[in-house]
Amino acid sequence: MARRLSHLDESGRPRMVDITAKADTARQAIAKGSVYMKAETLALIQAGQVAKGDVLSVAQVAGVMAAKKTHELIPLCHPLLLTDIDVQLQPDEKESALHITASVRTTGKTGVEMEALTAVAVAALTVYDMCKAVDRGMRIEGLRLARECGFGIFHIDLQLEQAQLCLLRGDADGAAQALRTALFDGHRP
Repeated sequence: MARRLSHLDESGRPRMVDITAKADTARQAIAKGSVYMKAETLALIQAGQVAKGDVLSVAQVAGVMAAKKTHELIPLCHPLLLTDIDVQLQPDEKESALHITASVRTTGKTGVEMEALTAVAVAALTVYDMCKAVDRGMRIEGLRLARECGFGIFHIDLQLEQAQLCLLRGDADGAAQALRTALFDGHRP
């Protein structure tokens, strides 16, 4: 039997999923993404010399604010009481990129993966907005759900799927990194 989309009713119209009967459980989602740019742009960010201000701090706050507003941006998302939001931006000089990670937690009836993904997306867009005057060629890439916990079950299959995709592309290093993340970073939060 094929799974049906939970956001559609029997006649195919969109609907918010009824979570009334679900129990409250601790939940966490971690999303990741990157902004690739010129080396000179990354150097300006790290030196705090971008004309619009402190890119890392503003993008971090933007990501937190976005996570809290997800239900206002994504029509069928439930409004949630988020108990923890952590947005980190890590400069990578080798790749000339900012790698963004958002971790979102709650205790509730539904997951927080959309909130984590929204936090990363808006943090990345904020970086672009603040730096576009010096680098219109920036690329936002790799927005993905990296980890999700809930119902007392920990899911590492997202990293295992990433490893499989890397192997299919012939990227052994990427596959190894995904497996390391699944095995060693894959502990319960």
